[in-house]
Amino acid sequence: MKIAVYTGSFDPITLGHLDVIQRSSRLVEKLIVGIGVNTEKQGLFSTDERINLVERCTADLGNVEVRSFEGLAVNFVTDCGAGVMIRGVRPLTDVAAEITMTMANRQLDEQLETVFLMADSKYAHVSSSLIKQIAPLADDAQLARFIPPEIISDLRHKIGQSSV
Repeated sequence: MKIAVYTGSFDPITLGHLDVIQRSSRLVEKLIVGIGVNTEKQGLFSTDERINLVERCTADLGNVEVRSFEGLAVNFVTDCGAGVMIRGVRPLTDVAAEITMTMANRQLDEQLETVFLMADSKYAHVSSSLIKQIAPLADDAQLARFIPPEIISDLRHKIGQSSV
């Protein structure tokens, strides 16, 4: 595998996302993190902000590049010149949806392979939706169990809260 792509919304990036990015980056020459833009959904962070957050959290990984995309992830992967899509899965919560998506992607591009990485058990329950729910109530030390510490102040600012 030379180039692989890991797509998601990363709104915000979590330690689970970061774990998958770090592990994936060791498997390929180049890992492209694709930040999906859904114009019908209002995210917490803008696309440019999400790119910045992911770039900051992956700055130490020399073979990781961050880009945004609109439309089908399978088309983005092909446009990147990659034949492999990385998917992070949490036990049971993601498996059925990921299998369905993989089968659809194979119909759209039979050359595309999908590689699943199981989330580390300590991050299996973490999602961006969970972060948005707990952020107003958790202190910084608690948030650091779920998101990279370097983005806590960004999250606090976004939700209109100072450090706790």
